[in-house]
Amino acid sequence: MSDKTYDITLITGDGTGPELAEATKKCLDATGVKINWDIQEAGVDVMETEGTPLPEKTLASIRKNKLAIKAPITTPVGKGFRSVNVALRKEFDLYACLRPCKTYEGVSSRYDDIDLVIVRENTEDLYAGIEFQKGTKEALKLIDEIAALYDGKKIGADAGISIKPITVSGSERIVRFAFETARKMKRKKVTAVHKANIMKFSDGLFLEVAEQVAKDYNDIEFEERIVDNMCMQLVQKPEEYDVLVLPNLYGDILSDLCAGLVGGLGVAPGGNIGEFGAIFEATHGSAPKYKGLNKVNPTALILSGKLMLEYMGEAEAAARLEKAVADIIREGKEVTYDLKEDRNDPTIVGTQEMAEAIARKVQEG
Repeated sequence: MSDKTYDITLITGDGTGPELAEATKKCLDATGVKINWDIQEAGVDVMETEGTPLPEKTLASIRKNKLAIKAPITTPVGKGFRSVNVALRKEFDLYACLRPCKTYEGVSSRYDDIDLVIVRENTEDLYAGIEFQKGTKEALKLIDEIAALYDGKKIGADAGISIKPITVSGSERIVRFAFETARKMKRKKVTAVHKANIMKFSDGLFLEVAEQVAKDYNDIEFEERIVDNMCMQLVQKPEEYDVLVLPNLYGDILSDLCAGLVGGLGVAPGGNIGEFGAIFEATHGSAPKYKGLNKVNPTALILSGKLMLEYMGEAEAAARLEKAVADIIREGKEVTYDLKEDRNDPTIVGTQEMAEAIARKVQEG
């Protein structure tokens, strides 16, 4: 463990976010890594006072520190502000989303010994949200332009329009990130996931670039899979896969699928990484109905903290933290309700109590 002190932004989020942020901070502090926490807010809870879910002072903190860990933030469905998560990725060009999915003994799952890594492109594709509402002059203009390009084959005037941009530069950097991650983690194979059989000029470009980049990494096996087939393969024989690299939307969907293979989003960490810096986060949502109940599982955000420690070069501290998490889950004594077979088990503990148990394990180990 180094003597360096790190300035890190801690975004407390909304819903159950503040509870999870507090729990994760306890566990990271227990590692002994020296951290100056810059605590900031984002999400629906600050809308009334700040007029925005993503205050400028929060952005300024991230710009200064170049490193953050973010508790969950609510994303409204079909209305309200767009995703704060997407806004942060765009603001800081955090083009790579890293989502490991690993089985831990004591977590209920249909599978054993899964250890997959999802590398998702974060800035392009349909998920980037370049959209036009039905009936607007912008949407109608696009409909006319598409008709002109495709011999009068006109989309209905009542259509909403989404645009799917995939670039050579964006594809190259995410595929290269996947191969570099594979090398760093001593992985043997990278699989590019696409729908190039249908979307020949967008997904086809992604696949073509992936095949070119793969030639620079002769020490790592490369293969490609069509996304729908990949979903079936992951359910039937996930042990055959290692690192998956995907465009934005497929990466979002398959990372949840892979989380399901290992017991759910409650144990699924994530990180968003770019040339500027990185923001780490759990892959699950803010679960506002459980706000203030000290009930939800803190594992995903704590393991996101483990990813952050690895990014910082604090590998030994990261290993101790992961071992402590794994030990507590395996023992099954001081864990939240979702990690118990009997949801009425009187030994069930809350969010903070599980975090305190993990923190004690870290210090013991």
